[in-house]
Amino acid sequence: MSGFRHIALFRWIEGTTTGQQDEVAAKLRGLPGAIPEIREYSVGADAGLNPGAYDFAVVADFADRDAYLAYRDNPLHRATVNDYITPITAERASIQYEL
Repeated sequence: MSGFRHIALFRWIEGTTTGQQDEVAAKLRGLPGAIPEIREYSVGADAGLNPGAYDFAVVADFADRDAYLAYRDNPLHRATVNDYITPITAERASIQYEL
């Protein structure tokens, strides 16, 4: 498979509720239907098996870098990040790479 992958990992601030986490997941899961550049999309909370893990992950695949950039800059994605993710994020890590 060729393409481009984006992975984002989040640690939530102390006091983040399950409801807030579920809302983030629901908002993110709605993006593939609204952003055609997304080829594959997976989001989920940590299973809690290993200490020190991040709380939540997003794995997104695109045809190429330009498709990723279109997703990154899409107003619906930006609003989701700004309105639902940023307010509860203590730490974020991300990586993008060619498949």
